Amino acid sequence: MTEANPPQRRTDASPDPLPVDEAAAVAERVVENVERVIVGHHDVTEQIVTAILARGHLLLDDVPGVGKTMLARSLARSIDCEFSRVQFTPDLMPTDVTGVNVFDERSREFEFRPGPVFGNVVLADEINRAPPKTQSALLEAMEEAQVTVDGETYELDQPFTVIATQNDVEADRTYELPIAEVDRFAKRLTLGYPSPEDESEVLRRVTGGHPIDELGPVATAADVLAARATVENVTAEEAVRAYVTRLANYTRDHADLGVSPRGSIALLRSAQARAVLEGRDYVIPDDVQSEAPSVLAHRVRTGASGGQSGRELITEALDAVPVK
Repeated sequence: MTEANPPQRRTDASPDPLPVDEAAAVAERVVENVERVIVGHHDVTEQIVTAILARGHLLLDDVPGVGKTMLARSLARSIDCEFSRVQFTPDLMPTDVTGVNVFDERSREFEFRPGPVFGNVVLADEINRAPPKTQSALLEAMEEAQVTVDGETYELDQPFTVIATQNDVEADRTYELPIAEVDRFAKRLTLGYPSPEDESEVLRRVTGGHPIDELGPVATAADVLAARATVENVTAEEAVRAYVTRLANYTRDHADLGVSPRGSIALLRSAQARAVLEGRDYVIPDDVQSEAPSVLAHRVRTGASGGQSGRELITEALDAVPVK
């Protein structure tokens, strides 16, 4: 078996970091551009941008029709890089996501045909409509930025971000995401219904056309990679790292399933990204507290431990765990 047409990898995977103010400007441009389409969700948009700068993946979880897919599309259009979309359905196969080796009768060789996961921003739409085996096709890609098909490993281009959407309506026609998969999403976010004023503005904007049709990029893949390098260099002192650890341990002591070390890492990286967004090159406890609910809540399973939701437990932890 030969690799006749392997995916090409970018050569700009490790650029020099931007100054903090320039990295913050990149993030601000993306947020402002997305808000040309998405109304009334400034905090969620910022949360998404910090997740991307922190090398994380996102799960947008809400009822149908509130703008989850449009938000993902707007973000992808704001960054000048390759966008791909997978509509998850019950009959979707893992190879429909990762790609497949196809035998070429003329050359008598196998040729790898990349799947939609070979993009920079990958929208996994209604991910919970596909069975767990198909969902798990994303696990290696999300954790290691690579895909293995028939024993051959292919590295993915950078930046690489998965934005998955799901809804909890028609539960009998959906599949629960495995815990191992949920833990690989840096954040789980919800939009909610818009206020009457915001909904009126949405209706005004779509009269005569949709604003996403005219939305162009305001940042490049190289900008995102350089901003990510800036985030990696943000200082997190021992006191901040210890605070993250205490929050994680609180969930382990008060839930059936607490936050994993992967979750602690995601929280620290998200706090570093939040610091850049605020124009700082160092993390403060406020950064951790801003990011904790969206980063930690979906990793917690309370069950018989009291019936709390994950978000309620994280709120409790933020109130109970001292900042030293």
